[in-house]
Amino acid sequence: MRLRIDCSYDGGQFHGWARQPGLRTVQGELEHALATILRLPDDQALHVTVAGRTDTGVHALGQVCHVDVLPEILDSCIGHMPTNGIEALERRLKHVLPADIVIRSISSAPEGFDARFSALERTYVYRICDAGKAVDPRMRGFVLAIPQLLDVDAMNEAAALTVGLHDFGSFATPNPGGTTIREVKRARWTRIPDSSLVQETGDPAGYRVPALESGLVCFTIVADAFAHNMVRSLVNACVQVGNGKKNLDWFARKMAEPVREGSTGPIDARGLTLEHVAYPPDGELAARAQAIRAKRTLES
Repeated sequence: MRLRIDCSYDGGQFHGWARQPGLRTVQGELEHALATILRLPDDQALHVTVAGRTDTGVHALGQVCHVDVLPEILDSCIGHMPTNGIEALERRLKHVLPADIVIRSISSAPEGFDARFSALERTYVYRICDAGKAVDPRMRGFVLAIPQLLDVDAMNEAAALTVGLHDFGSFATPNPGGTTIREVKRARWTRIPDSSLVQETGDPAGYRVPALESGLVCFTIVADAFAHNMVRSLVNACVQVGNGKKNLDWFARKMAEPVREGSTGPIDARGLTLEHVAYPPDGELAARAQAIRAKRTLES
C-alpha cells in the first residue's frame, strides 16, 4: 500500500533532501527511521519519493512524500498499541526521528497518488532582513541579512517578468535528460509591515507582542515545479535589481536569453522554505502524474 507522509524540517544541518553516501540528508534520516521501525534488512530498504527535492540548507514547512509498504510489514509495528498500522507508524516515527524533522501526518494515499508527479504546484518563500537591521536570533537560521535597503517595487517589476511559461536556463540547471522550462503562476515581493499578534488591546500604552516576520522582505513564488537552484537564483537576481547593482533591462535579457553566467548564481540557502505543495482532486491524481512526466517544451 502507498502512504502519504506530510513533514517539516529545519534544513540547516542537512545536505539537502536526497540521500548521499556519508552525508546527513532528510531522505537518509527518514528511510533509516522507517527501516528501523519496520525491522527491514538493507536489501529491503524502503524508497521515499518526495514532492520537492530541497537543496542543502533549504527548509520545508509543507513537504510531501510517499512510500510503498506491504500491509503485513506495516502492521508489524503496531505491537501492543490499540490502533492501526498507519497510526502506529506515525507515533513511532515521531519518537525515532531527530528533532529537526517533524512528521505532520501519515495517511493512506488515494489511488494514483504520486508525491512528485501528481503535484499541481509548489509554493516557496524566501525571507530577507534588509537595511542592516538586526535579525531576530530566533529566526537567524531562516532569514538572510543584507546591509542594503531593498527597493521592493523594482524587485516586483523583475518578478513580474517570471510569471508564465518560460525557459529559466539563466537561473537553473536541468536534471540529466530534463529541461529548465517551468510555469510560474505567481511571484511577488512583500515588505511585511510591523504589526502585533494582537491588534486590539485594552491598554493602548501596554506592550504589544510583535509578529515574528515584522519588517522582513519576503518573496513568494508559486510554480508547477522548479528546476535545480531556480528559486535561489531568481531571488539573487531580484536582489541585485533591488539594491541597484543591476537594472530591469538586465533581468529582462536574462529571461529572454536562457544562458547561465556568474551574476545569476544562487543566493544563500538559509532564507528559503518550501511552504506548501498542492494536489488536484483524488480522481485527477493519476492523470496529472501521467501528464507531468512528459518532457516540457515552450510550445506545449
